[in-house]
Amino acid sequence: MTAPSDAARVALLSARIDRLPAVASLWKLVALLSIGGFFELYDLFQTAYISPGLIKAGIFASGAEGVFGVSDQAAFASATFLGLFFGASLLSPLADRFGRRTVFTFALIWYTVATVLMGLQSTALGIIVFRFLVGIGLGIELVTIDTYLSEWVPKRMRTSAFAFAFFVQFLSVPAVALMSWWLVPQAPFGVAGWRWVVLASAVFALFIWWLRKRLPESPRWLAQHGRFEEAEAITAAFEQRCARELGRALPVPEPEAVTLQAHGRFADIWKPPYRRRALMLIAFNFFQAIGFFGFGNWLPALLAGKGMEVTHSLGYAFIITLAYPLGPLLFTRWANRFENKWQIVGAAIGTVIFGTLFALQSTATGLVACGVMITFCNAWLTFAYHAYQSELFPTHIRARAVGFCYSFSRLSTVFSSLMIGFFLEHFGTPGVLAFIVASMLVVTVTIGGFGPHTRNLALERIAH
Repeated sequence: MTAPSDAARVALLSARIDRLPAVASLWKLVALLSIGGFFELYDLFQTAYISPGLIKAGIFASGAEGVFGVSDQAAFASATFLGLFFGASLLSPLADRFGRRTVFTFALIWYTVATVLMGLQSTALGIIVFRFLVGIGLGIELVTIDTYLSEWVPKRMRTSAFAFAFFVQFLSVPAVALMSWWLVPQAPFGVAGWRWVVLASAVFALFIWWLRKRLPESPRWLAQHGRFEEAEAITAAFEQRCARELGRALPVPEPEAVTLQAHGRFADIWKPPYRRRALMLIAFNFFQAIGFFGFGNWLPALLAGKGMEVTHSLGYAFIITLAYPLGPLLFTRWANRFENKWQIVGAAIGTVIFGTLFALQSTATGLVACGVMITFCNAWLTFAYHAYQSELFPTHIRARAVGFCYSFSRLSTVFSSLMIGFFLEHFGTPGVLAFIVASMLVVTVTIGGFGPHTRNLALERIAH
């Protein structure tokens, strides 16, 4: 009997993953990956919530003349996203070369250590420099989680898995908002409250090795690199657990033709059909980041710009951030019923509508209500596009291509943070909201006009 070709083995393995049932073992794997994302977003959203404490402590200048000649808060946000840009664009290919599991662990260690070191700084320059290093680790990790998750879940539940993952990850946003609301105005045991918020990340280090031992490598990645025995052993063990939980044998896999290529190159991104997709995602990521981070990272400042005191603005910001995990949770059951591209468009239009209404509000109730809806739409946009962009490229270049396109969202935020600081100072909250609304209109046209359909298609079929 003739042995199956390597391409046939890859096709069969992919089909075996796509026929896995949505049982507890599979959701547990999604949850474990999500815990790593929780750590990242906790660090990422510190940008908005610890800045008032840094100003209060006299480390950040309250005016426009900070350590780099601009607002220290704007420089802090820009350093975060400049690090994210370098991590996503330059280091994300490590996940294609060394594996999802290895790079996932490496990035966790990197940004946890860098965050702790940042929390020990006493100068604006030191905090901003270490924030840049934190951003590099975050940039690697965010891309790795997307590729890892998309390769492990079956096609019929891919978007729902991303929705659940972001429900877990977004729990970090109200967590950091609540801690900041509680701790930033205080100095427990004589230590500034903002340091407690930052140094809490050290606790996350305790989970790193615990997580690593429970996460198997991506079988798709192993197979693409010719490590079939490992890939098939991991898949077989997982199939056995799923069959036991399901109470019956799994259905027969239905392989689709695949192209086997172990090592990808940057030039592969610019071959048809990937070139068109890459250009679309670059434009999308550049403008969606303005909408998402423009509101999320500047929320307390936007509320303060409406006349609220720091303590009240942090309290209202905490209430608004509860919509971050709530949005993906509500979508988990039916996210796979709709095309990701149209979910992205719907979420962007929602941000346009409620962003416009937010700018017109003058009461706390109106601001919080509109803020909740903007946050809800941003959360919806996030899980839909993270699922979408990870579907559009093949396994051998998935992390590299997603990282490169995704990095433009970080690059745009480097500059948009400075621009938002300018708009807020000269035009107030309405000026910032107008900037966000215009950016989301570009998102709507880009994805609605040029995005391919991906719903319920195998990764290998989408990629060709």
